[in-house]
Amino acid sequence: MLKPAAILAAAVVSALVAAQSIIALDRRADAAEAGPATRVAVATDSATAVSKGADGHFWAEAKVNGRRVRFLVDTGATTVALTAEDALRLGLRASDMDFRHPVSTAAGKTKAALVELDYVSVAGAKVEKVQALVMEEGLETSLLGMSYLGRLSRFEATRDSLILRP
Repeated sequence: MLKPAAILAAAVVSALVAAQSIIALDRRADAAEAGPATRVAVATDSATAVSKGADGHFWAEAKVNGRRVRFLVDTGATTVALTAEDALRLGLRASDMDFRHPVSTAAGKTKAALVELDYVSVAGAKVEKVQALVMEEGLETSLLGMSYLGRLSRFEATRDSLILRP
């Protein structure tokens, strides 16, 4: 009888600690501004919360190979997709790339070059050796897709934030 009670007590304590962490993330997210051109990423011990922008999308500012890139979080994108402009800022020159991969975007069909990024990090949720596509044209903003998100231990969308766990 004592053993099940101890297990139940441990479960209750664990649930309370988890609830307090979520409440802390929500308070931090509520305190920050989140417009369409702004991202808010709040790191806690093992989670990062990205607040939803006023436009209803999740925007994240990430560090990629040592430089900042603003991403639209897109769970429907198979890979991280970089605009030609962001790729250039990262030191990836179009003349060195092979744009032979056909892709479909919201703007239509285009070609892309496959690259590997040294790392992508959103407020400490860092993933190394991330596959990405550099879009030849037709992409207005870079997309943080599943080649990054799928390598996290977990990610979860709530009404107001996206929680990333490395």
